[in-house]
Amino acid sequence: MNKVPMTLVGAQSLRDELHELKTVKRPRVIAAIAEARAHGDLKENAEYHAAREQQSFIEGRIADINFKLSNAQEIDVARLSTNGKIVFGATVDLINEETGDEVTYQIVGVDEADIKQGRISVSSPIARALIGNEEGDVASVKAPGGIIEYEILSVKYV
Repeated sequence: MNKVPMTLVGAQSLRDELHELKTVKRPRVIAAIAEARAHGDLKENAEYHAAREQQSFIEGRIADINFKLSNAQEIDVARLSTNGKIVFGATVDLINEETGDEVTYQIVGVDEADIKQGRISVSSPIARALIGNEEGDVASVKAPGGIIEYEILSVKYV
């Protein structure tokens, strides 16, 4: 199976969530199941069924995170030597040539993407158009509304 690129920050975030699930949420739901069992008839026990459903969700999320971490290729963005080229992990300041709007994006792994925080997936159209370019270049992004051109103002690796 191919390794999936992930920043060190993204991998640590998943490890933190995994730790929380295993040490806090899992024991809490196990205790809730035990308490609900003590109430008797399980067929008509809504607390028991809700706790079992929550347990199923937690166990599924633990398996999902373990899978993602085992297939992750962790990349330390600060150690990249790219000669100013945009690569995975780069933080890029752009200006829309048509509207003049400035935006800042960091190119991250698929599981880390969050447009509200300025993190875009390496497989997104914008990231694909930016990769390989450098400061001063113009990148053309194929969007559903047509071609959007962005001038690259700066490239940082933080």
